[in-house]
Amino acid sequence: MLTMTQENHKLSVIEKVGYAFGDAASNLIWMSFIYFQLIFYTDVFGLAAAALATMLAVTRIWDMFFDVFIGTIADRTRTRWGKFRPYLLWMAVPFGIMSVATFTTPSFGPTGKLVYAYVTLSLMMIVYSAINVPYAALMGVISADSQQRTSLSSWRFTFAFLGGLVVQFSTLRLVAYFGKGNRALGYEMTLAVYAVAAVALFLGAFATTRERVQPVVEQNTSRARDLRDLLANTPWLVLCALGILSVCFVCIRGAAIAYYFKYYVGTEAAAATFMVVGSIMSVLGTFLIQYVTPFTGRKNAFIGCMLIATVALVLSYWVRPDQLVLLYAYNLVYCVLTGPTSALLWAMFADTADYSEWKTGRRATGLIYSASGMSNKFGWVIGGSLAASLLAFYGFKANVVQTAEGQHGIRLLMTIAPAVGTLLAGVGMFFYPLNENATKTLQAELAAIRAR
Repeated sequence: MLTMTQENHKLSVIEKVGYAFGDAASNLIWMSFIYFQLIFYTDVFGLAAAALATMLAVTRIWDMFFDVFIGTIADRTRTRWGKFRPYLLWMAVPFGIMSVATFTTPSFGPTGKLVYAYVTLSLMMIVYSAINVPYAALMGVISADSQQRTSLSSWRFTFAFLGGLVVQFSTLRLVAYFGKGNRALGYEMTLAVYAVAAVALFLGAFATTRERVQPVVEQNTSRARDLRDLLANTPWLVLCALGILSVCFVCIRGAAIAYYFKYYVGTEAAAATFMVVGSIMSVLGTFLIQYVTPFTGRKNAFIGCMLIATVALVLSYWVRPDQLVLLYAYNLVYCVLTGPTSALLWAMFADTADYSEWKTGRRATGLIYSASGMSNKFGWVIGGSLAASLLAFYGFKANVVQTAEGQHGIRLLMTIAPAVGTLLAGVGMFFYPLNENATKTLQAELAAIRAR
């Protein structure tokens, strides 16, 4: 069982911003993967789309289980800084180093390059888990109040989108500036800039946050028992499935944008503006959702956002290359509605940790969030590998004019494929059992137990 050292503590803006620094740091690299990793590997690094699809699946599938391992380790970590905060300090520099290494093109032959890509991407996934699993779990122990968590989550994902905004606006410009025609060098130097900023932001998150939800007594439970409790946590299972779908459609569409503008619209440079405008709307939607949920509830807000976004994606399939105004209009609807959904999901994951404690008498915040992060990784596996597989299936060839079939495949990646994900996520939320009233009742009962 747990106690709040400050039962009704209201988080300061400084702490909310400080915590949000961590997701800004992550997204400087994560969004580089989402938007530019595929096109970097095919058009700059020199991997075939089919080989890339296999590599993304292999390197990411095994890493998903590493998330759970990190979560159980973090739950058992004891330092003067808390359970989860110290990982921000310990792993910031390795995170920065591997970020650069993953976007570095060595002077190897095809086999050597493929091996290098496997090794660096695998190591990057390990380091990413080691810092981001504890970072996500930290939100569950900063405050025990669900509304404070929703606010904190809104700040977190607002800064996440700001980090993504920097990536979208700056990456192609920085690649051109640093590379001066050498795109391999340009990507390496661009990621070096992002890596330095990410290290500083993670250290800022460590310095400004505090862990307040602390164990009353030491919990002596086995990892096997923790896992059994997790698999019996129905609300978590539903959110896990929704997390997979949500990340999957984000990865597919994010990876498609650069290809869509380069090979369908006809100008790769225009992709940056398209991404930036979309992210601004996502930031706006994410920040405003905290003022909507008191009236609609998080569950209903999520369902409405996903279903309307599905319509916008499907309609955008028929946009012609010269209809950019219409393309932007559909994208604005999609981004302002899907932007808040990650914040809603992660706020609800904190509620599933409460549910687990209420049901079992034990709390495993790190495991809850690590397994939740595993769902994100699985969505990333499916999204990235499916995107590369579809490119290969429709005959994509790098740096040449695409056939009509190749363009059709790119259009599907941009529209219909992610629409399937948003539709399934919206419908799936109907099965989530914790509405707002149930959550309040659960937290009131937990508060009474903790006060004994």
